[in-house]
Amino acid sequence: MPAQPGFLGFAERVLADLQQSPARHHKALIARLEDVAEGRCDRLMVQMPPGSAKSTYGSVLFPAYFMQRQLRGQVIAVAHTASLAHHFGRQVRQVIAENEDWLGVGLTKDSRAAGEFRLLNGGAYFASGVRGPITGRRADLIIIDDPIKSWAEAESLTFRDTLHDWYRAELTARLRPHGKIVFIMTRWHEDDLAGRLVLGGGEWETLRLPALALAGDPLGRAVGEALWPEWQSAETIMRLRNEIGERSFSAMYQQEPKPSDSATFDVSKIAILPASPEIVRVVRAWDLAATAAASGRNPDYTVGLKLGAAVSGLLVVLDILRMRGGAGEVEAAIVATAARDGRQTLIGLPKDPGQAGIAQVEYLKRALDGYQVDATPETGAKATRAMPAAAEIDKGNFAVLAAPWNENFFRELEAFPDSAKDDQVDALARAVGLIWQPAAQAARRRHVPILGR
Repeated sequence: MPAQPGFLGFAERVLADLQQSPARHHKALIARLEDVAEGRCDRLMVQMPPGSAKSTYGSVLFPAYFMQRQLRGQVIAVAHTASLAHHFGRQVRQVIAENEDWLGVGLTKDSRAAGEFRLLNGGAYFASGVRGPITGRRADLIIIDDPIKSWAEAESLTFRDTLHDWYRAELTARLRPHGKIVFIMTRWHEDDLAGRLVLGGGEWETLRLPALALAGDPLGRAVGEALWPEWQSAETIMRLRNEIGERSFSAMYQQEPKPSDSATFDVSKIAILPASPEIVRVVRAWDLAATAAASGRNPDYTVGLKLGAAVSGLLVVLDILRMRGGAGEVEAAIVATAARDGRQTLIGLPKDPGQAGIAQVEYLKRALDGYQVDATPETGAKATRAMPAAAEIDKGNFAVLAAPWNENFFRELEAFPDSAKDDQVDALARAVGLIWQPAAQAARRRHVPILGR
C-alpha cells in the first residue's frame, strides 16, 4: 500500500487531473474535514454561499477519503432529493475507482449503483434524499448536504418541523457509537435546520464563510472582500445582491438569515463585556415550559435569565439557562439555579391565571422558601412587554457578559417578533421589569456590591 497523503494531498491529486486546485477557503474546509477524519471533531457545520464548491470537497472527495481512513467505515449521505444524493454518490464512486492506487483500496465488483456501493476494506456508502429509506442502515459518518431545495420549503413551518423531527428521530439514530456528522449548507431561514441545531445548544464546530467578508473573518479577509475572487468578484456579488434582494442575499450569500420584517431589538448596540462590572442588584427571571422535546413536537424552552444592574445603571445579562424538560425537571432546575445564584437574587416567575398555573407557582414558592420570589401574571402582548428592554438597548444602556450562550440570545433578539422561539425575550422582558421595581431601586441607591469582584 502506498504512503497515504492527508486530505489536502488527496484533494490536490484528484483535482490536478481537472486542472484545478483548492482555493484559500477550500483549504480551510479541508482542514476542518481532516479534523473529522482524525477524530478531533464529531459535529462539523459548514455554511457557505452557492457556487463555493463546498459540495465538491465535503460530499464528493471527503467520503472517499474517510472510507479509506476508517476500516469498514459506513457512510450515509443525505441531500434534499434522492436524485441529488445519487449524483453525489456517482461522483464519489468514480473518485474511488480512478484513485485506487492512492487510496490503497478499491470497490467491490458488484458496486455499480450510484446510491449504494462497498469497498474491499469493508467500507460502505449509502445515499438518500431527505426523509428517504434509511431504516436498518448504520453510519460512522453522516453527511447532510443542503437539505432544503427552495424558498417554499424554507418558508414552510410544517416543512421545517418535519425536517427537524426526521433529523432527530430517524437520521441521527443511524449513528454508530462515536459516529460523526458533517452538515454542509447554504442558509435559507433563521429557523432552518442549521439555525435550530445551533440554537438547540448542540456542540457544533462551525465554519461560516460569507460571500463578502465581515469583521473578524475566519480567513483574515478585509471587510467586503470576496470569498473566491478568482471565480466571482466582489463587484459581481454586489450586482447579484441588488438583483435578488437583501433578505435572500443575507441568508444565502452572507449566511445571516433575517426575518421578513424589521426586528424590535438593535443588537448592534449591545456591548459584550469580558468581565462583570460591580453589580448592585440581581434578578433571575423565568419563562416556563414543561414539555420535553419528542418526535412530532417542537416545544418551547424554559429559560432563566439572570440580569444585573451595575453601579453606573448599566443593565448586564449575566447568565442564561435554557432547557427543555418535563415539569419535574423544570422545577428541579429552578431550585438548583436559585441555590447557585444565592439568596440575594430576586427570582421572577410567571403566574398562569389557570388553576394548574397557580398550583405550579405555589409549589415553586414552597420549594424556594427562604429566597426572594416575585410571581405575577403576564399581561399585554409580547411585543409590548419587550419594549422597555428594547428601549434600554437603544439607549446603549445594555450589555451581556461574554459566554457561549451569547450567540443564541442575539439571534433570538434579532429575529423577534418573527422568531420561531421567543422564550429568551419573554424572560428578558420580565427581568427588566423586575430590576426597576421599588425594592430594586432602593437596593441600587444603597450601592451594595454583590457581584463582579
